[in-house]
Amino acid sequence: MIEQTIQRAQVYYFLSHAFLYPQTSWLEQLPDALRILRELGMHNELTAANVIDDHDLAYLQLQHRLAFGLTGSQCYETEFGLPHEFRQSQELADIAGFYQAFGFRVGGQQRERPDHLATEMEFMYLLALKEAYALENGLVEQAEVCQQAQRSFLRDHLGRWVHLFYASLRNSSQTRLGEHANEVLYLELAQLAQEFIAAELQRLGVQLEKDSLPEMKPTPFNPDFSCAGCAVAEPAQ
Repeated sequence: MIEQTIQRAQVYYFLSHAFLYPQTSWLEQLPDALRILRELGMHNELTAANVIDDHDLAYLQLQHRLAFGLTGSQCYETEFGLPHEFRQSQELADIAGFYQAFGFRVGGQQRERPDHLATEMEFMYLLALKEAYALENGLVEQAEVCQQAQRSFLRDHLGRWVHLFYASLRNSSQTRLGEHANEVLYLELAQLAQEFIAAELQRLGVQLEKDSLPEMKPTPFNPDFSCAGCAVAEPAQ
């Protein structure tokens, strides 16, 4: 029980770093992550041999840009189908409430929004680690609190949109890259993340209604916001 909880925490930790724009290579951690997933009963077509040989940080950065472009907007929970920006603020506040309750602070060298996929994965890593610590020290009530928090966060947030994230990334990759879409490393990583979260939902007994991608619309753009001052928006000279 404790060993499995630690293994789950390790997968969350790996995914939390892999979806950020690469500053260091996460390829060295990939074989261990895939081994843990196999031990947890999960099998994925992504193999370490497919991506490690002769690849470096520049390759990872290129793959990240191919998958997510300049903004990486697909990586944010509240970019998927909220009716207006006020609801977006409410969801961000709810996520922040989860974080505050368990002493999780968003920051560091690679600061991201609370609803970024990597941030939510790291929070689940923290909860699993706290659960393992409580189990190791016989703190049954605390372990149950951590496990219930994982159920709630998956039900209300992470579990509700990871499949949409993967489907959106798959669709956009097929549109841009055609027959070469499957060569995008982060698309394979997104599939792995989706399958892992699906297994977590089943393990924790979380039932939720999944929205299909055709029914989802991007969160409405705030007309008061402008990209006019951004150098990226300026036409090439």
